[in-house]
Amino acid sequence: MTLPRSVSDGAALALLQHALTQQGYCFVPAALTRALLGADDAFASAWPAFAASWNNLVLDEYMADGGKYRQRRHATLSLAAGQSSFCLEPHQPHYQSLEYNPLNGGVVRHYQPVEDAVIHNPVLAHLMAAGSQVFGAIRPGVAWQVEMHQFRITTDGSSAGQPTPEGMHRDGVDFVLMVLINRHNVQQGMSTVQDPAGKVLQTFTLTEALDMAVVNDERVRHGVTAITPDRAGQSAYRDILVLTFRRKA
Repeated sequence: MTLPRSVSDGAALALLQHALTQQGYCFVPAALTRALLGADDAFASAWPAFAASWNNLVLDEYMADGGKYRQRRHATLSLAAGQSSFCLEPHQPHYQSLEYNPLNGGVVRHYQPVEDAVIHNPVLAHLMAAGSQVFGAIRPGVAWQVEMHQFRITTDGSSAGQPTPEGMHRDGVDFVLMVLINRHNVQQGMSTVQDPAGKVLQTFTLTEALDMAVVNDERVRHGVTAITPDRAGQSAYRDILVLTFRRKA
């Protein structure tokens, strides 16, 4: 489901909750993301520094395919039930089983932490508050563990950059929120959502900063096609923020 580009803040929240409850996924255009987040002057002022932090990511050295196309940082956050303010947890590794990630799963992966300035940026606070509100309405009384992933996928044209090298997948969490930060000189990168049997439910491409995709990870699978440069011979990259929400025990 794709939400309309212009509705009130309250209607945006209701539509997203309805889409996740009924269909298990939703594409949210950037204009509606801003409404959903209650983006104010502080948000607008903080956005340039937040987006620029993707220039400071570190090469992912755990790629089982030998690829050098992914840079990232990682953090673990938590949200108490019914609360919009989050806590930063002690830095810890990222782990997925082979069931959820047949390429890089089964390995404890130690990534560089998200920078402090990014953790304290108002943009992240708005995103976490929105996630708490949306997912908390669907599952009241739940406390969340949230893994934050900053990804940059690069390509120079000699080989494609793979946003989801593991293919169509689930992440083994409750909900996944994916926000486009920037696309530079990029072709393709089309997102697909499938049901568990492999039937395609929707395809769309995140093209504008703050275009967002949200999925109920227990109900659907998702993946993104490879990116290539729009202008041959020039660098290209796709920056994305992924927040995964898992119920805390």
